[in-house]
Amino acid sequence: MAAFEEIYQRLLKADMQGKSAQEIEKIKKEREGLAELDCLLHPEKQPVIWKFGNCECSPEEQQGCADECAFDAICAGMEGGIRIDPRVCVGCCACVDHCKDKRLTASKDIMAVLKALRETKGLVYALIAPAFLGQFEAEVTPGKLRGAFKKMGFDGMIEVALFADILTLKEALEFDHNIASESDYQLTSCCCPMWIAMIRKIYHELMPHVPGSVSPMVACGRTIKVLHPDAVTVFIGPCIAKKAEAREADIAGAVDYVLTFEEVRDIFAALEIDPRDMEESYKDHSSRAGRIYARSGGVSEAVKEAVERLSPTREIVVRTQHADGVPACKAMINGILAGETGANFYEGMGCVGGCVGGPKAILDREEGKENVDDYGNGATYATPIDNPYVVELLKRLGFETVEDLLCESDIFTRRFQ
Repeated sequence: MAAFEEIYQRLLKADMQGKSAQEIEKIKKEREGLAELDCLLHPEKQPVIWKFGNCECSPEEQQGCADECAFDAICAGMEGGIRIDPRVCVGCCACVDHCKDKRLTASKDIMAVLKALRETKGLVYALIAPAFLGQFEAEVTPGKLRGAFKKMGFDGMIEVALFADILTLKEALEFDHNIASESDYQLTSCCCPMWIAMIRKIYHELMPHVPGSVSPMVACGRTIKVLHPDAVTVFIGPCIAKKAEAREADIAGAVDYVLTFEEVRDIFAALEIDPRDMEESYKDHSSRAGRIYARSGGVSEAVKEAVERLSPTREIVVRTQHADGVPACKAMINGILAGETGANFYEGMGCVGGCVGGPKAILDREEGKENVDDYGNGATYATPIDNPYVVELLKRLGFETVEDLLCESDIFTRRFQ
């Protein structure tokens, strides 16, 4: 890992000085760290978790790494140590945290994004996750962060919370349409790729209860591609699993790159950009519902409120249950299978605390949750139904009414494979 960090810092510094090509040639001539170099320059060709060097662990320790993976993506006892199957890995990062020899690291898209900012002739958009508030110092408002991204070279910053608003409406409409008896229930398909991967790969029999909706990240990326076909989309959040989600075959192409909050912090430092010094460029487009997606319980709370607004006299009301962290999500699902719970709308988040507890969040998750709630409570609109920007955007995309979200579309519908 020492070699990787050295090469990473060298390339980042050289890129800021306009000397990345020379630095790449120097590293090649030194004949060291070529695997690390290739990973940094071509992250799209690599798995989400990078392994450098051979394991020095015992077979028992390697098996411990394999057992740590909830998705059975790690094979132990291979030549050179463990092997991670990229077809199964969802980027939960448990193995990175568990590896005592520090042979594993999460992928970084920084060099590819910086190249896109320099060379792309079309628009390049930053798609910021709802968990962003306070991640880059408490004084950094959404307007100042937008200014920082523009100084970095982006043409604009879009809050993914607006698309969480749209997906809230879609899931509320799905619930209203599909839940007709006390025995019916729905599992959210929004937001967390680890939750969806868990259902698809471990509890596949529950997939009929998952509506075919994309995540807010994918909805945002697809919308931009419809309105600006040549645009480059860069999602920014606290999650490594989003890097894996962006590559899944049925949704690939919506988001070109994924940066974590930590990666963005590195870019700010290298470019000597202090977001606190930026001018305000505030645009209030999302409702409270979309903003609270970033913490555990936010999706179910948002959908419940939307259903109550859509169908205030509904006999079968929304009864929610949520879990955060892989063990708690598994326990909740096992309860569903055993018939030991009375909810009819279930939300799971792979990280404890939800997205604010993601592996690449900068803030403590409790502080992150407080920021999310404060930002949500400060929204002009309480629900997506109140939000005129939702209706305006849907009309631009060809949806004449909100109810049209129940129809399959190439933007908001996912056909799980």
